[in-house]
Amino acid sequence: MKDISFEKKIEKSKMILEKLMNPEITLSDSVALYKEGVLELKEATKLLEDAKLEFLEYQNSDKEEEKN
Repeated sequence: MKDISFEKKIEKSKMILEKLMNPEITLSDSVALYKEGVLELKEATKLLEDAKLEFLEYQNSDKEEEKN
């Protein structure tokens, strides 16, 4: 996975969705775009989960410091 931001992944997914809404798109193109869109969303989800984990780890370490 390239070092691309969550926001860019979501933006690319939106662009893919717009292309999929074109009534003149071929079936093969729509399948390819769908696969690309799913991949983008999976990568965005992974970035979001990683950020959440990092936040929780920081939050927990901060609480541990307060106890000491």
